[in-house]
Amino acid sequence: MSDCLFCKIARGEIPCDKVYEDNDILAFRDIHPQTACHVLIIPKDHFPGLKELESASDALLAGLLRKAAAVAKSAGIDGSGYRLVSNCGRDACQSVQHLHFHLLGGQQLSDRMS
Repeated sequence: MSDCLFCKIARGEIPCDKVYEDNDILAFRDIHPQTACHVLIIPKDHFPGLKELESASDALLAGLLRKAAAVAKSAGIDGSGYRLVSNCGRDACQSVQHLHFHLLGGQQLSDRMS
């Protein structure tokens, strides 16, 4: 999608603080981190969110989750713990309509999910 912020980042039109990239997945640091470690993990192909994944391959979806675990390990937060979140829709405060996962950690997180 030409005007999608994350598509522009994935195409290299907007710079990011990249922590991982392959042909299908990009992981980069959030510009407004909510925790000591806050990385966004996105598919390079455009999918608006979790409810629009009919055309996404199982390999891509599994790859996103596996890459989240690998990014947590490379960030040194896999031992202490981390949270992986994907907001879906307006009521969940999804601010960018491109599937993405927030990898949050590096400090004690609240037990509240809001």
